[in-house]
Amino acid sequence: MVKKTRRPKLPLSVKAYQFLHEKIITMDLKPSQRLDEKQLVSQLGIGRTPIREALLRLTSEFLVETQPNKGFIVRPLLVQNIKAMFEALHILDIGAASLAIHQDLEKHLLLMKEAQKTFEKAIKDHDILSLVRSNHDFHMLFAQCSANEYLVRALRDVRNEVNRLAYLSYGGKGGLNRDLKEHYGSVCDEHEKIIKYLKNKDIDQLKKIIGEHIQTFQQRVIHYLTTFRLGR
Repeated sequence: MVKKTRRPKLPLSVKAYQFLHEKIITMDLKPSQRLDEKQLVSQLGIGRTPIREALLRLTSEFLVETQPNKGFIVRPLLVQNIKAMFEALHILDIGAASLAIHQDLEKHLLLMKEAQKTFEKAIKDHDILSLVRSNHDFHMLFAQCSANEYLVRALRDVRNEVNRLAYLSYGGKGGLNRDLKEHYGSVCDEHEKIIKYLKNKDIDQLKKIIGEHIQTFQQRVIHYLTTFRLGR
């Protein structure tokens, strides 16, 4: 009889992080909402130390922040901050593209194609959280094509915060869902073009599609936030 291999138990701080991360990305914990440590201890049934470690990690990822007399809160979604976020994303992605075309990309392109398959499966399953995660994986693999750890680190920081916006863009919480089928198709097409232009080392077309990809995303998010005044 073959014994099943037991998976190692996750540290409590990691469990707390995963729980809070998902709740923030999916807006179950709303922007600007106060995170009561005592309540989280009771809710998760674990000690205060791992809760605090998870909150500090989320703070480093720009999903949580501290405010005087409030303690930890979910980072607000403010239009001016989001504008700055997209400006940084554009600069970093273009920089990554400029370096990537000089690298050996065979392994990275294969992994990006796998991430895209997962993305397309999530569309079929209408699994928005999986859409967000596979989209994040796709773009972080793109970042790694640059072979520059500082760019990868910077893009990871920005994209950790972007994921909440991606959840809205892909229809989470009922956001912008009237044209989702068309939007999903556009994203898939743009991802395929990113892979194609990377493979062909076509920097001009690569920069162009990256700009279009970010602009479409930004327009959807800004429209949603200004319409529903989320996070104010």
